[in-house]
Amino acid sequence: MSLFKAASTVSLLTLVSRITGLVRELLMASTFGASALTDAFNVAFRIPNLFRRWFAEGAFSQAFIPVLAATREHEGDDATRALVARVTTVLAWVLVFVCAVGVVAAPLLVWAMASGLPPEGFESAVLMTRWMFPYIGFMSLVALSSGVLNTWKRFAVPAATPVLLNVAMIAAAWLGAPWFASHGVQPIYAMAAGVMAGGVLQLAVQVPALARLGLLPKIGVTVSAVRAAWNDPGTRRVATLMLPALLGVSVAQISLLINTQIASHLEAGSVSWLGYADRLMEFPTAMLGVALGVVLMPQLASARASGDADRYSGMLDWGLRLVVLLAVPSAVALLVFAQPLVAVLYHYGAFTDRDVQQTTVALMGYGVGLVGLVAIKVLAPGFYAAQDIRTPVRIAIVVLVITQLLNFALVPMFRHAGLALSIGIGALINAVWLLVGLLRRGSYRPSAGWLVFGLQVVAASALLAVFLMWATGSLQWLALQAQGWKRLGIFFLVLCGSALVYFGALWAAGLKLRQFVRR
Repeated sequence: MSLFKAASTVSLLTLVSRITGLVRELLMASTFGASALTDAFNVAFRIPNLFRRWFAEGAFSQAFIPVLAATREHEGDDATRALVARVTTVLAWVLVFVCAVGVVAAPLLVWAMASGLPPEGFESAVLMTRWMFPYIGFMSLVALSSGVLNTWKRFAVPAATPVLLNVAMIAAAWLGAPWFASHGVQPIYAMAAGVMAGGVLQLAVQVPALARLGLLPKIGVTVSAVRAAWNDPGTRRVATLMLPALLGVSVAQISLLINTQIASHLEAGSVSWLGYADRLMEFPTAMLGVALGVVLMPQLASARASGDADRYSGMLDWGLRLVVLLAVPSAVALLVFAQPLVAVLYHYGAFTDRDVQQTTVALMGYGVGLVGLVAIKVLAPGFYAAQDIRTPVRIAIVVLVITQLLNFALVPMFRHAGLALSIGIGALINAVWLLVGLLRRGSYRPSAGWLVFGLQVVAASALLAVFLMWATGSLQWLALQAQGWKRLGIFFLVLCGSALVYFGALWAAGLKLRQFVRR
């Protein structure tokens, strides 16, 4: 399977996931709006997701996939299957312990994340944290399964599984919330039940995919089996690589924790406004960055293990060109078309005009750094594939300090939007630093034609910005709330027009898109 076809498969399935995710957010916004209780849910959901970055697609995947790819390259499939079984045994028992501690320590975790919540919100956040904390156990095993399947170039199932979480949460908002309300229970608690159901479903769908490849691991349940799994050199190598990766992920999560803590002390609804904006920002980030990262990571690790420096550099160059081609116009859309995006997707029911305005400014802050956020998903695997996790970690630590200094300057002026803007600027700094590092060590050698390509993208994006500014100013997007289908239809036409303007301009400038398909 070509890189483009693989990336397209992942991106298409990610699109389905993000569409269902937007439906989920629309239902949540129209049902619950932005309040102390929605802030409580967002805080409670972020806590297991914080630990998920350690034990799932964050530190664990960064350490596990390069070792897995190198083992398969040098020792064959049988040795790789044995490694998967041993790593699964250790991970499973660590997760049992972490989940038990998390349930007990929920009040302390909520206080550390958002001490500014009002008493009702704080108590609700503690209860929902306890319900949702085991979610990290399911998702960490999903991440392990996805890493194995991606290494075997089976990208479809891992890319499709996030849809199940969204489906479960949609059912929770649509059916569960009214049922909870009719039984005298806070409707927001239905969302916590939906999260847990989604975690179970995502793990369940991975099992048949692994079984078909003969890769379904057996988890050791005896002390001797766990000890043997831990003493295995491959498991120790994964654990050794995880140590700096844990520090790197911790840096990112510390930044999230600080930002959530700050937001909890601002106006009620600030955590939710940032959360709604973050979901929209994650749409292009996942469609582009996550899809490219998922496809490139095992392939870069394989090229590195086989000593093929040209293929290694060529894949990085291809990934970065796609980032520029698609992330730059996406950033333009978030900056100049933010209000229509928020209005069309969230402006229903309990979600007020003011909620739209506050979410819009947060989304624009994120939009400043979108290119950086996406580029990191391509650049960081360039280090991870070489089993160098320390360099991205050192960069992340410095960027954390810079981000918090920016918060000190920007939050007094822009309130919650200042938090989003700080993250965006920090992401740009991080991406540039990673790029310079790969260039200096000679791992990445840019191919010819970057200057012309860059000018073509900038010119096409400028035309797109003019078109979107016209579309934003020519319609009263908030006033069309009562005409939801009409507003949605106009929105769809604007998106189609945007694609025609951007890609038409690129075609007129002489850019051949076929070059991205060939790899």
